[in-house]
Amino acid sequence: MTDSSSAADIVDDLISRAKKAGADAADAVAGVAVSLSHAQRLGKMEKLERSEEQDLGLRVFVGPKQAVVSSNDWSRAALDVLIDRAIAMAKAVPDDPYAGIADPDQILTDTPPDLDMNDPEEPSAETLIERARETEDAARAMDGITNSEGAEADWARWTVTLGASNGFLGTYEGSRHSIGVSVIAGEGTEMEGDYDFTTAVHGADLKSPTEVGERAARRALSRLAPRKPPTGEVPVVFDPRISSSLVRHLASAVNGAAIARGTSFLQKSMGEMVMAPGLTITDDPHRPRGLGSKPFDAEGIANAPMDLVSDGVLKTWILDLRTARQLGLKTTARASRGAGGPPNPSTTNLYLHAGAESPEALIADIDEGLYITSLMGMGVNGVTGDYSRGAAGFWIEKGEKTYPVSEVTIAGNLKDMFKSMTPADDLTFEYGTNAPTIHVARMTVAGM
Repeated sequence: MTDSSSAADIVDDLISRAKKAGADAADAVAGVAVSLSHAQRLGKMEKLERSEEQDLGLRVFVGPKQAVVSSNDWSRAALDVLIDRAIAMAKAVPDDPYAGIADPDQILTDTPPDLDMNDPEEPSAETLIERARETEDAARAMDGITNSEGAEADWARWTVTLGASNGFLGTYEGSRHSIGVSVIAGEGTEMEGDYDFTTAVHGADLKSPTEVGERAARRALSRLAPRKPPTGEVPVVFDPRISSSLVRHLASAVNGAAIARGTSFLQKSMGEMVMAPGLTITDDPHRPRGLGSKPFDAEGIANAPMDLVSDGVLKTWILDLRTARQLGLKTTARASRGAGGPPNPSTTNLYLHAGAESPEALIADIDEGLYITSLMGMGVNGVTGDYSRGAAGFWIEKGEKTYPVSEVTIAGNLKDMFKSMTPADDLTFEYGTNAPTIHVARMTVAGM
């Protein structure tokens, strides 16, 4: 493995040599990662793996042409071949008038913010085994749980180094801990399964294994004996476990790549009301210990929190340099990149702000409706906003969740759904994209 200081040296030297070999400009990203993963089922170990990886991507520009190559061999001889291949490829591809690295006055020159993104404590294999064991035991201990699909505990740490011929050279580290379990309730043809997991940058921020196991078990038990609900147009409530999918759909619709291609149902909506008044969606790359935090974007540009939507009004696109140039705008410093390709615009820690009412209050005035806990399929049209997905959850009657439902299809249009959304006050930050419980005024539900 290569440490961060030598990775920075390799990146800096690679860019310099690419320029000497004929590139007009170049940038490179190096990633070094180590991970430990354990899985067990019914108390028996199924996997215990440790891996160490390194990858490096080089992007070169010859006039208006660009090419990207990558390698996990960091020897000087291999990198010489990498440079030659990249320049030969760049000379052969079509022009791209929008590609290019940042200007020197665009790059981050201040000290990057400390986002507490790396847990210095590496868990032992025994720690991961105990986390998974406790999680599965807690789930299986609940009456009615009849089987387990297994529990896992994982840990990873990585270092990212980015450099470019404009003078930028930066490095940051990150870590991730996670625990998850999936169990089955019931017997024979009356079985239902569900899961739960917890993920955090620091191990100390994980939910307890017992809590994760018990929550998975309660979810599986609550799904027993499902019915099909009646068909009609009713209010629909999205559980926090899946409500973030609505926020991701909005993010996809305001992604600069979709706007530049003309494939977004919101492409003519800048500055207009796209959500209900009072709703705000923020992307915050500087959230301490955030799962998507980063001190600068993948083009070396200083990033900062920004509102995609404020008080219901669309305020910005999600842009990297290339999409910003296509649209005649400034980048919003949302470039993301792996070693094998050029940057693309992406979100970091994205969330819908919490509302004022409790989830119970949002449900209280629903005479008949659907509370959704899981979604299936990807029936979302990014061009029109048409939305149709399989779902399961609970039927609501007179303000109460009554019986479980499955084999349900919900349908609507995201434009209408966004404008009729009401968020609850139960926002928590468990994922990269987060949202509280969301009430949508009316959707078509197809059951019986």
